[in-house]
Amino acid sequence: MWKKSLKQLLLVEDNPGDARLILEMFNEQGPGNTDLTNASSMSEAEKLLSERTFDMIPLDLGLPDSQGLDAVRRAHAAAPRVPLVVLTGLDDESLAAQALQVGAQDYLIKGQLEARGLLRALRYAVERNTMEEALFVEKERALVTLNCIGDAVICTDAAGNITFLNVVAEKMTSWPRQEAAGRPMAEVFRILDAATRDVTPNPMERSVAQNRTVHLPLNCILVRRDGTEIPIEDSVAPIHDREGQATGAVIVFRDVSAARAMALEMTHSAQHDFLTGMPNRMLLNDRVNQAIAWAQRHSKKVAVLFLDLDGFKHINDSLGHPTGDKLLQSVAKRLVDCVRGSDTVSRQGGDEFVVLLTEGGQSEDAAITARRMLQTVAEAHSIDQHDLHVTTSIGLSVFPDDGSDAERLIKNADTAMYQAKENGRQSYQFFKPAMNVRAVERQSIEESLRRALEREEFLVHYQPKVKLSSGEISGAEALIRWKHPVRGLVPPNDFIPIAEDCGLIVPIGNWVLREACKQACTWAKEGLPLISMDVNISAMEFRDEDFLDGVFRILQETGLDPKLLELELTESVLMKRAESTEAILKILRASGVQLAVDDFGTGYSSLSYLRKFPIDALKIDQSFIRQITTAPDETTIVTAVISMGRSLRLRVVAEGVESHEELAFLQARQCDEAQGYCFSRPVLPE
Repeated sequence: MWKKSLKQLLLVEDNPGDARLILEMFNEQGPGNTDLTNASSMSEAEKLLSERTFDMIPLDLGLPDSQGLDAVRRAHAAAPRVPLVVLTGLDDESLAAQALQVGAQDYLIKGQLEARGLLRALRYAVERNTMEEALFVEKERALVTLNCIGDAVICTDAAGNITFLNVVAEKMTSWPRQEAAGRPMAEVFRILDAATRDVTPNPMERSVAQNRTVHLPLNCILVRRDGTEIPIEDSVAPIHDREGQATGAVIVFRDVSAARAMALEMTHSAQHDFLTGMPNRMLLNDRVNQAIAWAQRHSKKVAVLFLDLDGFKHINDSLGHPTGDKLLQSVAKRLVDCVRGSDTVSRQGGDEFVVLLTEGGQSEDAAITARRMLQTVAEAHSIDQHDLHVTTSIGLSVFPDDGSDAERLIKNADTAMYQAKENGRQSYQFFKPAMNVRAVERQSIEESLRRALEREEFLVHYQPKVKLSSGEISGAEALIRWKHPVRGLVPPNDFIPIAEDCGLIVPIGNWVLREACKQACTWAKEGLPLISMDVNISAMEFRDEDFLDGVFRILQETGLDPKLLELELTESVLMKRAESTEAILKILRASGVQLAVDDFGTGYSSLSYLRKFPIDALKIDQSFIRQITTAPDETTIVTAVISMGRSLRLRVVAEGVESHEELAFLQARQCDEAQGYCFSRPVLPE
């Protein structure tokens, strides 16, 4: 039975009679599907081997262009992985041995061949070649494995002399493999007892003598070739021959100084933040509970402060995470400087910190610390040649009033921190029970928001924009409304900030833009006058990497002329990352899309961007329009904006116009357009 199929054989033989005889022998005994190709010279054979694949090469040593061992070498070089059997009329043992050394699998004498013997020899040659390939692969795999593992490995023979070191063993002992080979084990692998400095008995000898795996005593050190010392652990096992006799030993050892240091580090890491070295959430919880137990015994208060940085994300995004990490470390150090040694400052992750104040007497003590932290965090942080500015919002909870365990105190301080952010940031806020009700309400709205799009609960209402010179409708602003199945119509102010916080504003904004563009096309198809469609774009939408592609994709899908779309952005959105903002606006403007500054006058005081950016319109915030009737002496801003817009050739749109008195004031000063309840509330497209 053939273990490997011999479908293609290349016989290299220049004697036609010998070639014919071998072919007849093979056909007499061999498989019927074997193809025997004959080459009469080495050059012809090399050409065939470069063009085709063969399973076996029977080779004559007396060829016209190659004789003896040269023929073997050339054939082996042309096909190094194909089994090679020499066929010759010379009965020369020395030549046979040399042929096997340079690549042949067998050496056959032509005059001694018969059919069955030839096939057997070929079969054995193939099997030997296969086994040699497998043995080579196994040895390579073993060598690569030994050199890749993290432990050091040394092998010895039965006499205790070294036969092998892997790469790690070379580094640990400072002995190269070539120099260590053949030396006594004790010379290369010197082991001492760390306490007594006595030489430790050779573990290899003990393993071979006892014919079992043994270990070094504890507290052993390896003395390297250069005299430095390393604490190690090891295991030693004997190597056996086929009869089970020990022929040597192998020792596997490792540097445990690193392992011990890592164990200490892991213990520390499990309880501390990797970036700042501060106690983490787990250690903080333990310390808060300990402080509560102490406070109960001594009738004291314990305060927990939850801090979240304001403006950190912008710095992290614009200057990179390495700078952001250094800023967090700077903030952490300043917070530690604000408290006593008995207090705990913990980083919870991201830009959130929690501070535990123990032994507190009154809530005012915690408030003093909070004010000190607000002030010190807000001072400039000098990092990588940047003076960075961040502020923080702080929520406070106090034991026993606001919770009886660590989890409740931290959660309530977190809730109070969100209230501090809503109150304007860079402030602190004590927890009040009503905040929990609001937090639950906020969570409920967020959960409902996540399903609102797929449930088609959103509507778009449209508020007309009127040209004041003619009274004609010149455009419409698209305004989202949420019709909740239980709550009814939810005001935008109640859900838009939550959508921004949880990242839902991007898909919601895309939906509004698509609906508004579709509606503008519908009005045009119905023969109504062409008017612009105004859509508000939030900061998160504008900074989304897919923003531009999304706008152009929606315009293409809906078929709306870009000139009929006007995107409204606030001053704060425009002024962040001014260079990238300018590039985006220019691309939009080049496509025909109109651009308006929304809530003009409520943001940045620098007006240089009005010339820098391709702006089409300014929308005066309704808070300034309201002053026309409520504070007639405060109408300077409205007049100035209208005048400035005219000089810069920008359309000026007044928002929130509610009375005829406001309308008359705007018309008298030649304001271009207006919208508000004076004309119409936002209404359905019908």
